[in-house]
Amino acid sequence: MKSEFGSLEKLARMYGVQGSYVDVHGRKQRASADSLQAALQALGAPLASHQHATEALRAQTLALWQTPLEPVAVVWGHSPSVLKIRLPSSMMHKTLTGHLFLETGEEQILRWPLRHIPTLHNSKIEGTSYQVKGLPLPNLPAGYHRVTVDGPQGAAHCFLMCAPVTAYIPKTHTWGVFCPLYALHSDRSWGSGDWTDLDRLREWVAVLGGQIVGTLPLLASFLDEPFDPSPYAPVSRLFWNEFFLDVTGIPEVGRSPEAQALLRSSMFQAELNTFQTAPLVDYRRQMSVKRQVLEALARSFFSTPSDRLTAFWRFVRDSPGVDDYARFRATCERQHSPWTTWPAPLRDGTLAKGDYEEPAWRYHLYAQWLAHEQLGGLARKAHRSGQGLYLDLPLGVHAQGYDTWRERTAFALDVSGGAPPDAVFTKGQSWGFPPLHPHHVREQRYRYPIAYLRHHLQFAKFLRIDHMMGLHRLFWIPKGMEPRDGVYVRYAAEEFYAILSLESHRHQSVILGENLGTVPPAVNNSMKRHGIHQMYVVQYELTPQAGGPLRPVPADSVASLNTHDMPTFHAYCQGLDIPGRLAMGLLDKKEAEAEHKTRQALVARLTRLLKRKEWLARTSSDALSVVKACWAHLAASPARVVLVNLEDLWLETEPQNVPGLGEEGTNWQQKTRHRFEVFSQMPQVLNVLREVNRLRTLRRSARKKDEKKGKSSPKKGERRQKKRLHARPI
Repeated sequence: MKSEFGSLEKLARMYGVQGSYVDVHGRKQRASADSLQAALQALGAPLASHQHATEALRAQTLALWQTPLEPVAVVWGHSPSVLKIRLPSSMMHKTLTGHLFLETGEEQILRWPLRHIPTLHNSKIEGTSYQVKGLPLPNLPAGYHRVTVDGPQGAAHCFLMCAPVTAYIPKTHTWGVFCPLYALHSDRSWGSGDWTDLDRLREWVAVLGGQIVGTLPLLASFLDEPFDPSPYAPVSRLFWNEFFLDVTGIPEVGRSPEAQALLRSSMFQAELNTFQTAPLVDYRRQMSVKRQVLEALARSFFSTPSDRLTAFWRFVRDSPGVDDYARFRATCERQHSPWTTWPAPLRDGTLAKGDYEEPAWRYHLYAQWLAHEQLGGLARKAHRSGQGLYLDLPLGVHAQGYDTWRERTAFALDVSGGAPPDAVFTKGQSWGFPPLHPHHVREQRYRYPIAYLRHHLQFAKFLRIDHMMGLHRLFWIPKGMEPRDGVYVRYAAEEFYAILSLESHRHQSVILGENLGTVPPAVNNSMKRHGIHQMYVVQYELTPQAGGPLRPVPADSVASLNTHDMPTFHAYCQGLDIPGRLAMGLLDKKEAEAEHKTRQALVARLTRLLKRKEWLARTSSDALSVVKACWAHLAASPARVVLVNLEDLWLETEPQNVPGLGEEGTNWQQKTRHRFEVFSQMPQVLNVLREVNRLRTLRRSARKKDEKKGKSSPKKGERRQKKRLHARPI
């Protein structure tokens, strides 16, 4: 039995499953045999039970050595590189022939006399000797290429990703504002923000000198049956959410008597008044009303030939996935059930006319075209004015969504992504979405991840990657097990970094990795090596340890006071989040009292720091002054980007999201306390943003002057920076 468990652990390592991990308390947690077996089976290992681990290990070892090439290989920069190949020793007298297919379509023939190529490794498996050789490759241009090598069992294939070592890195120091789009509302919108509101926010920020407008994921959601408005559980990472459409900005409104009658009706006006005055977003009702108008517009649109109809069909032709997506959504509406319960042909991906209602199919096509049109127009206007959109790429997708249906082999459907027990979530977390299958995405040449990255980067100049650690490893919880029984599964992180680097350069976009919480040093080291910006969040950085309450702000960071998953800054300083954690069972009464004392001490230390740095007047300690001083401190820092959460500027206390709260809470529904027309004129908001802009402008000027001088020592340069960015209380 002990021997079988040892074989099980070795088999797990071969598949990238960790047999143990170190928890948040520094204790080593070992995976059980049942957990390892379930994870291996989810990965496709030939393992009926863990008693057969030795046999499965033998079969996998033999299969590995009989596979000459890995499905994917990375070539960094223009340095000399080799392609590792596994071959029987009996072939060492031969010359291999290969074909290199560049992304441009060019083909090169390569030849490698094996006797002249050094052996990197050798092994004997089942009586056969094998050697690993490093086949030299020519210098390759950046891009996605293919190589085939004629081997003993036919041609072996490898997908070559040649990428710059670092992702795209701009030289300037910028700033911007953050607001969830659903929360942003105005006099003109229908009770929740839309893409016209986001454009108005962008224009307002531009007048103040800012370059960035950031928001939460804007991806398609289930807003009927099933219902899940969370921006981090999208139906797809490949399509936009029509909930954010500005219906009044659609040209067809002026050409549809039916839509105009709906908009003028007393029913619509009453609903609109309800939506605009409610403090929370009612996704289901608002989407139902919006869809009625959109369907009327679609009927008018498809009934008459026009230049716009021609442009629409061109969009459908050039975006082949959109037709498939529209058929899926229309079938969902007809079946009224998750795709996993559909009849076999539909469940397995075959949809034909008659499986869905054609008006629903046309509606979803039309809605995606409008979303692409409105969001694309916003992104182009931002680009012309020297600004950029800051978008967010969620870690997972809805388990019953389009992506898991169409790209199911790219997912491990029998497990859920999550997190092990920690100091806050003592039972661990199960996030409910299937993680990417690390081996299948490689075999598919990362087709799906490349597609969803491009979907975002076509419009985003700044892209936040949710849970950056997920590129390295992800905590898998097998179905039927508790989070504490989960295991970590590794991914080919360097291959993901290569894709991020290539796509960021092609789109001239900055990549930001969410690396908050307990993150292994290897993750932060890889991010730094590959030019992925990190997050610097004051609430995370505050520490009671000696040496100061905050570590210095790194240059390769996006700096903020908090995130959407945290209390607002004022609520944090007042400890208003602690009773909620007590009620959820995340703290007991004694721990809550200790947390209050710790919080008070942290805020006091922060206040003393701000006064010592002269961002806060000696006689000031009120909440608004502390918030202003924090933003001045960040704005004067070397951070690449300073992202201001608008709600902090009027001392908001209600959070956008409380992790673990469940369906009974108000997550993802909280509107901003003030409409756009109000907060955009509030003196306390304008004063802070103008000061942030002043300090960021000085930071950019100081950098340019230092670059021109070039010869000064780092210490002299630092002294000049401090002098130029002379602190003054605001």
